[in-house]
Amino acid sequence: MDTVLAVKFFGALFAIMNPITNLPIFLSLTEGEPAAVQRKVAVKVVVYSLIMGAVIAAAGPQVLKLFGITVDDMRVAGGLVVLKIGLDMLQGSGNASHHGSQAEQANYPDPADVAFYPMAFPMIIGPGTITTLIVFFGQADTAAEPLALAVVFLGVLGLLGVVLFFAGALGQWLSDTARVIMGRLMGMILAAIAVEMIATGLKALLPGLT
Repeated sequence: MDTVLAVKFFGALFAIMNPITNLPIFLSLTEGEPAAVQRKVAVKVVVYSLIMGAVIAAAGPQVLKLFGITVDDMRVAGGLVVLKIGLDMLQGSGNASHHGSQAEQANYPDPADVAFYPMAFPMIIGPGTITTLIVFFGQADTAAEPLALAVVFLGVLGLLGVVLFFAGALGQWLSDTARVIMGRLMGMILAAIAVEMIATGLKALLPGLT
């Protein structure tokens, strides 16, 4: 099993699905709801994200083959998307592909109904997460690697679930400064991983570069 692959996958997923930066968004979307309702929404978010992530990881590589797209093509195109998300995080601005445009945000559903849209999709399982799942599962060579990647995905989802489940208490304890620092750090890590994805894809597509 390629441990480096699993570590990179964890870094990319944790940066994109960052529980700390998604915490204030979750709290704002469920504002005014009792703790019991917030926890029900948190459980639904994790379940929806798990189902969507599993489908994407299993079917993604096959969809690429159907359209004649290679994993290296996806590395370059997806890497650009992930890089944009990372740079937006570094600048402290929300990415519309994950957080929605201003018009979309104005039409978000009632607090008790935000579990699937917009929390699970597109905030948790958005373009960046979809790209990461397809690229990493698409490059898994041995039989053990998909299992290891699945464990990593479940681990990140578990962390996200714990943070959202106890969002009310954590929101009071976690300072705005801590959230900003975490967001900037994850943005830098995500940008670095995106550059590596783009470079690897370009080396395969354009051998002359090496």
